[in-house]
Amino acid sequence: MSFSFLRMVSEQFLDALCALPELELARADVKVHLPDDAAERMLSAVPYGIGTEYITRDWLENIFHALNDIFSLEISAYDGTVAMFLAEKSQRLRVPERVFFHLVENTDDTAPFAFLATYATTDKKNRIRHMPLQYALTEYQNSRENLVALLSCLNRAAEDSAFVGNLMESGEMFHPLRLTTEEAYSFLKDIPLIEAAGILCRVPNWWKKRAAAISMQVTLGDKKPSLFGFDALVEMQPRLTVGGKALTEAEIERLLSEREGLRMLKGRWVEVNHALLRQMLARMEAYDTEITLMEALRMGSGISEYDADVGPIVTNGKWLTGLMQRMRNPGGGKPAKVPSSIRATLRPYQKTGYSWLKNMQEGGFGACLADDMGLGKTLQVLTWLENLRKSKKNARVLLIVPASLLGNWEKEAERFAPNLPFSILHGRGHDEMEKELKKRPVFLTITTYGMAVRLKNLADKPWTSVILDEAQAIKNPVSKQTRAIKKLRSETRIAMTGTPIENNLTNLWSLFDFLNKGLLGSSEEFRSFVKRLEDRPEGYARLKAMVSPFILRRLKTDRTIISDLPDKIEQVDYVQLSKQQIALYRKTVKDMEHVIKNVEGIERRGMILGYITRLKQICNHPDQYTGQKTYAPEESGKFALLEELCETIREKHERVLVFTQYREITDYLADFLKGIFGTGGHIIHGGVPARSRTKLVDAFNDPEEYVPYMVLSVKAAGVGLNLTGANHVIHFDRWWNPAVENQATDRAFRIGQGKNVFVHKMVSRGTIEEKIDALINSKKELAENVIGSGGEQWITEMSDAELMNLLRLEV
Repeated sequence: MSFSFLRMVSEQFLDALCALPELELARADVKVHLPDDAAERMLSAVPYGIGTEYITRDWLENIFHALNDIFSLEISAYDGTVAMFLAEKSQRLRVPERVFFHLVENTDDTAPFAFLATYATTDKKNRIRHMPLQYALTEYQNSRENLVALLSCLNRAAEDSAFVGNLMESGEMFHPLRLTTEEAYSFLKDIPLIEAAGILCRVPNWWKKRAAAISMQVTLGDKKPSLFGFDALVEMQPRLTVGGKALTEAEIERLLSEREGLRMLKGRWVEVNHALLRQMLARMEAYDTEITLMEALRMGSGISEYDADVGPIVTNGKWLTGLMQRMRNPGGGKPAKVPSSIRATLRPYQKTGYSWLKNMQEGGFGACLADDMGLGKTLQVLTWLENLRKSKKNARVLLIVPASLLGNWEKEAERFAPNLPFSILHGRGHDEMEKELKKRPVFLTITTYGMAVRLKNLADKPWTSVILDEAQAIKNPVSKQTRAIKKLRSETRIAMTGTPIENNLTNLWSLFDFLNKGLLGSSEEFRSFVKRLEDRPEGYARLKAMVSPFILRRLKTDRTIISDLPDKIEQVDYVQLSKQQIALYRKTVKDMEHVIKNVEGIERRGMILGYITRLKQICNHPDQYTGQKTYAPEESGKFALLEELCETIREKHERVLVFTQYREITDYLADFLKGIFGTGGHIIHGGVPARSRTKLVDAFNDPEEYVPYMVLSVKAAGVGLNLTGANHVIHFDRWWNPAVENQATDRAFRIGQGKNVFVHKMVSRGTIEEKIDALINSKKELAENVIGSGGEQWITEMSDAELMNLLRLEV
């Protein structure tokens, strides 16, 4: 869809270029401006995709300027005519004739229109001028060949248009004319034939935009219904209108009694077509009824096909307009009160998000919280959950997350909503979890996408709400996972994703088929709608208008959001160990417990540091510890999380720094990232010469070339380098020295960085990594004075009992 849109932009430029009658004369000096109607058409056809929110009129004008420069450069080096140049590019491209037809309104009641033919020429200073066609007879009086060439298009037009033929035969074509209503209508109807001959017609906007047409308008939901939600019944009010103004029965009868053609009605010219008018009158009765809110929204979206000539123009009435505006702009009202049990201070936009979720749930609408990565979607949802727990008796919520985010949700819930009861269905026997489900569940049940497929009892429970984190997991509507999740029964549904909309509109349909089933029709209906977008791309605007009330998306590039955010946003991401990691970790701890009992002094300290290194390697990936070279992603929780984070970064076309303290894993990380981004990045470690590092840094920061990632060893690249090309930093493993980690982060977070920097610190749940992280956060003095100077040395001074408590796995 993105490539189709860019092609459309190029075609609109070429249309504007080929509409300039002075093109052959001006050549490289031609200036192509963005026409208003072309801008309107393109902006209504902007497809869904990451970054398309930045496509504005200014963006389109910049593209036009760039294409104009390319044309000027190429035509300057071309020896032939512009017509030959364009013909070589495409047979569709033709230089317009230098003749224009103009029709304007006149104040004379007997002849309410004026007509003039002009042509493009140059004055003595070589400036382009548009002159009345009669001056051509004087300019070319000594050059019959040039005059014939200029007027040849008139002869072609006269063959197809009776209006042009009559003016040519009478000789009136070379003079200003006053036209009657019938004569003007005859000319307007012939415009397609005239422009096919190469003559451009300048006519009033009301004809170009079909504002002169009588249309059937159906107003939906003018009055507030007695119920609320998708099943609420809203009234339809059909009527015939001109320019949005309703016609009375008397006016319609008069139009049917008068001759067809142009008529002045309600202060504007109207085209009267009796057959079309009778068709619309016959169809009005079918729209004088009530429909559900779901049907009303679908009717306004254009997903359902209808005859473009006699089908209705659908508009929202007073109540429905207000409802859609409140849903699209949730920040306009007073935010809901944050539950006192939430242990956090929500930022203004987070309060808005929480209030929006609350209102959507109360209205029975599915909602997609699509805030940019790092804006706190988890906190907003936890706040809403805490409110739901307190306000709705016996509420039961199911939260489905990627396995790598289980630890993160558990930590965030304990931190921000300590009173929120939850259970995790993962990491235990299947039969045990099925039995737990048969019992009365706690308020919040958290499980994974994989378990959602395997646990059959999930579908038997009537949930108050089902929440999907990283909801792009159901973008494929035919996958077994998607089908299983859509079978879950719930009153409302919430999707969380930083990438809600992709170029493949099937993904959007699948998301809404989960959130608000039926809103985008069946898969067949939606597929047909998407196919029609090829011919009617303005349908994108109607589709966006319909789905936007159900999607709340705030961007970190939005100045109103950035001004309320810190420049550096740090987050600890908790990951689960794989089964192989758990087995290796426990065996290593057991071996160490046996060995350290028999050693002392420096030998003991060295042995402890060696075992800590092994445990940290196991947390990264089992193969780093065993020496294998497979590095299967599914065998490491960190690799799984790294993939999720980098998929979002890839979609946003941004860049990331991945820090590790182990040189031996850098190549494997780089290979893994290459598979995610589809292109290579760079590696910097102690073995890379200083001169080479400078070249790699310059290449990475080059805005003209997209290098998506750089893998760095903390020791070699943690200081001195300027890597502001990246605005994401991932600490794959922890140095346990806040100062060292901050220095590494500052490779991106420094002067010259134009974006917020998002820092992710990976911590393996239940391991030494989590315990050290908690210790650092709870004892700042220890972090700054002891850990900061000695790295891991301080651990070696612990007693055997303290040491084993620190290292023992707790999962």
